[in-house]
Amino acid sequence: MTKTTPLDTAHAAMIAAPDDDTVRLQFYERLADSELFLLLSQEAEGDQIQPEMFDVADGSFVLAFDRQDRLASFAERPAPYASMSGRVIAQLLMGQGVGLGLNLNIAPSSFLIPAEAVDWLHQTLGHAPDKVEAKISIFRRPTGLPESLITALDAKLATAGGLATSAYLVGVEYDNGSRGHLLGFVEALQNAEPALAKAVNEALTFSGIEAGALDVGFFAATDPVSAKLAKSGLRFDLPEPPVQPKAQPIIPGSDPAKPPILK
Repeated sequence: MTKTTPLDTAHAAMIAAPDDDTVRLQFYERLADSELFLLLSQEAEGDQIQPEMFDVADGSFVLAFDRQDRLASFAERPAPYASMSGRVIAQLLMGQGVGLGLNLNIAPSSFLIPAEAVDWLHQTLGHAPDKVEAKISIFRRPTGLPESLITALDAKLATAGGLATSAYLVGVEYDNGSRGHLLGFVEALQNAEPALAKAVNEALTFSGIEAGALDVGFFAATDPVSAKLAKSGLRFDLPEPPVQPKAQPIIPGSDPAKPPILK
């Protein structure tokens, strides 16, 4: 029996509750974060790729699968592919008028995602949080946040191995009298701060939570604030970074910072 994947689970939840915007958003978040295998019409040439195109009544689509064996089962032949995240595929297809066929005819999560939805996903992922400066006067235990947000944060931070030591979710009151919640990162890599802030923003967006419901801060382990976070906060442990394998040929799409180019 084929192993059920996170995308299968997220897709099943969306189909079971077609009127629930939260589970629909959670499916698209899982799609964005998943590694997908994009079927190509020919082997990649450097950083240039040519996806296999399929035309149906609903438009043109490229095909991607969340397991290599699923791609192989669909193709029924040795087939070239490029490995990349769903967010990179959305970036490539943005404005092209091309949709995404996911696991077509080969898995429970078989799904045609129209071009408009692919464009929406890319635009949603491109939203960046606003920067604000305020002094925290009181730290409290976090209360009143939906469980869906806690789950989304846990899933997001599980993919951020090595970017920070830990993170704490706390209730806060600022010196201007306003109250809210803060996710404080401890010992974050300086160049990782924008990516971590964006990841938290995505967790909010795809949980259906109002923007601005959660602030983000970055603190050194020696900062007195870190001790207050540990005392009052809900802790999230970021996994250790994976051991880097020996250098291997780069597969187009494997580096999110250098997406491949469509031919």
